[in-house]
This record gives sequence, C-alpha cells and structure tokens, in this order.
Amino acid sequence: MRAYRFRVPVQENSLRKRLNIRMAFAHRTFANRRFFKRAFRVVGVIAVVWVLACGVLYDIMRRPPEAFARVMARIPGPFAFLVLPFETLWMRARAGHLQVGDPAPDFSLIKLDKSATVQLSALTAQGRPAVLIFGSYT
Repeated sequence: MRAYRFRVPVQENSLRKRLNIRMAFAHRTFANRRFFKRAFRVVGVIAVVWVLACGVLYDIMRRPPEAFARVMARIPGPFAFLVLPFETLWMRARAGHLQVGDPAPDFSLIKLDKSATVQLSALTAQGRPAVLIFGSYT
C-alpha cells in the first residue's frame, strides 16, 4: 500500500511560519551567544588587568616611602583609591613582622628644636624604658 501526501496550503504556510520563527529564534540565540562570548572575554581581560594592577601596586607599597611617593605622584587622580583595594593592600604591605614583646627596631629622630638627633638604641642602652608617643601637635 502506498501512502500519499496531500499538500494543504494552509498547513504548509503554517509550517513555513513555524520554521521562520524557529530560524529567527536560532539566529537570535546565535547572536546572544556571540554577545555573551565577547562580554565574557572583555570581563576576563578586565579582571586580569585588575589583578595585575593590584600586584604591581602591592609591590610598589613594599618599597621605601620615597619610591612609593614617586610612583603615587604619577597615578592619575583617585584611580588607586576607587578602583583598587588600596587600604587592604596597604595594610598587608606595611604590616611588618613584629609581635608583642619583640624589641622595637632601631631608628633615629631629629629633636623638635633641630639641635641634634636621638637614636632609640642610645636610650635603651641606658637601661631606662623609652615611651614613644605618636600624635599631632598642631
């Protein structure tokens, strides 16, 4: 027995409409995939640049204050403060390795009248305790 196909124009047109809708949806889906692929690449590049900038800033923060100041003077506006986690990096870079009970590192300071310098090791060598007060006198 042979099966015959009857062409019904209404069904064919409705099938064409369905196929056209599916093709339009497929095209839109392909365009969305392309968009998301590009967006993912852009976000990935931005993330890599951000991590590299954080690493460079952390390395600069670990240098002496003069070198850090030279670099920060060249950074435009509040870029480092708004875009990068400046405070977190600063606290980690300048944390130091002192623990409670460790002796203070030796340093020298100029007296207020600028007549001489005072060295911490000279004060502690006398066997007397030294108290350091860091505050503002303005």
